[in-house]
Amino acid sequence: MPSKSPAQTLLERADKKANSSTGWFSSTSTKFEEAGDLYQQAANAFKLEKQFREAGDAYAREAECREKCKEINEAANAWWNAAKAYKRGHPDLAVQALGQTVTHLTSSGRFRQAADREKEIAQIYQHELSDLRRACDSLERAADWYAQEDATATANACFKDAADLHAELEEYPAAIQRYEQVADQSLTSALTKYSVKDYWLKACLCALAMKDSITAKRNIQKYMAQDPTFASTRECKFVNAIIDAIQADDQQAFTGCVVEYDQVTKLDNWKTSILLKIKRTIESEPTIL
Repeated sequence: MPSKSPAQTLLERADKKANSSTGWFSSTSTKFEEAGDLYQQAANAFKLEKQFREAGDAYAREAECREKCKEINEAANAWWNAAKAYKRGHPDLAVQALGQTVTHLTSSGRFRQAADREKEIAQIYQHELSDLRRACDSLERAADWYAQEDATATANACFKDAADLHAELEEYPAAIQRYEQVADQSLTSALTKYSVKDYWLKACLCALAMKDSITAKRNIQKYMAQDPTFASTRECKFVNAIIDAIQADDQQAFTGCVVEYDQVTKLDNWKTSILLKIKRTIESEPTIL
């Protein structure tokens, strides 16, 4: 019979302690504190053995013991450790553990840390579980908490990422609203003002993906009123050129504008994808003979 690993031995000791009846001289909370310490040791030993699922489970058991002792900060930390272990191959369990962490952090008023964990949840939903809708919700929740903790730059980065996802989900009005919100915030600082033209470009592309070149044109006027230098930017000239091509129902001119822009400012995946969607709206327009 194979001998038990050190981690397995510690886990059994932890289980035994957690399930033991309390004697005359020890309280229930002491029992769970000791069991929690043993679960933590077992979890660390499982990590050494690269058994990440087992490590996550042991941290989760530790967290439950901490909760029974009303040690909220320790419970939040144990759930976070569980999430980090679960991230190695069990993203759905990582999300659940992070959710528990967030609940403890918000209940004790630690919104900045809660926002960090909520952002982690968003990244798992986006990159591991391919659930853009939930990723978007988590990013916006994190952004709200960052904003109320005066972490404005981090809040804006989350709102901008949420806007990108809204656009991927073809929720264009929500995307436009978020891009404009981040642009308004960015205009207030010399450090972030340079990025505004990109947010406005993205907002205009969202309007064009909705086949609404009138709104796109009206928004350009609004943006130029907010920042007169916008009119002279490559981004503004590019949007005006592709609007002209769309209104002329001229696919070739549209493609020419995109190629020309891309030669100077490389288009990222997001812009390439939305420009293809816009191009299809030109193709699907009936041609009148």
